[in-house]
Amino acid sequence: MKYKIGFSIGSLLKTKNVIDFSSNIDKNENIDSLWVPESWGKEAFSTLGAISQVTTKVKLGTSIINIYSRTPATIAMGAISIDNLSNNRMIIGLGASTSTIVENLHGIEYKNPLIRMKEYIQSLRLLIKSQNKTNYDGKIVKIKDFKILEKSRTEIPIHIAAVNKKMIELGLKYADGLLFYLRPLNELGNVLSAIKDKSKFNTSLVLITSVSNNEPQKAKERVAKTLAFYISVGKVYLDFLLKTDYKIEVEKIYRDYHNHGLERATENISIKMLDDFVVYGTINDCNNQIKRFIDMGIDLPILQLNPINDKNGELNYKDFLKL
Repeated sequence: MKYKIGFSIGSLLKTKNVIDFSSNIDKNENIDSLWVPESWGKEAFSTLGAISQVTTKVKLGTSIINIYSRTPATIAMGAISIDNLSNNRMIIGLGASTSTIVENLHGIEYKNPLIRMKEYIQSLRLLIKSQNKTNYDGKIVKIKDFKILEKSRTEIPIHIAAVNKKMIELGLKYADGLLFYLRPLNELGNVLSAIKDKSKFNTSLVLITSVSNNEPQKAKERVAKTLAFYISVGKVYLDFLLKTDYKIEVEKIYRDYHNHGLERATENISIKMLDDFVVYGTINDCNNQIKRFIDMGIDLPILQLNPINDKNGELNYKDFLKL
């Protein structure tokens, strides 16, 4: 039996591409879910609303929406709306995001992510489940006599993005699943082995992915650039990766990106690093690489779409549908 995979639409696809890609998803039985990220590109809930109307089977998730720019009540209303539009296919993916995005884009002070995440999960569950007025009195989240008129399922799954040990522990205690990103293969195995009862908990890994049967070298170049970019702009991931076996490479990537630009930073990414972090190449190459992460214990590989341009300059994302 072929393994299940998910897709994250990433940031490169235009809206028309997203709808076209999504409308073909139900034809592939091994595709479990579609996930929409939200940072400085598309708005997650409106995009999922559109996707819900051109799909019928796959689950729909946010990967991720941050816990600063929306209140729990706003997230709950968005999730309930998508759950109803999609006939109960919604998954809430939450993350603390980064100080750069939260403070520079949204103008909100970035502090207490652990406390905030715990209170968001707890209050979201109350808001979604309760048929009456909700009250919650936390250190950060305050809800008084609030009732959401529209209701869907009483329990919409909540998964959280986790990088450091404390956020992982919080997720294991309060969430339904963990969403990992930019995690070396071997280090990932150590984390997964510490999860005692995986039958009751879901682990997903978002993998930077580029697939092209005709031009696998371009797919390799595409994932290398994307990997170098995220290492260089995401402080949370940078701090984590500096504690791994890739400390020296990560330091060089970060330094060259900020001193010389993306092209120079990408030169520091080795084949070993690519094989430990991303998925790339032909359809067969990608399938073999995906299996390595599944064999390590990941329940759901979520492939982040990083398509290359075809000879006409259009994004070529059709090969992703053949995985």
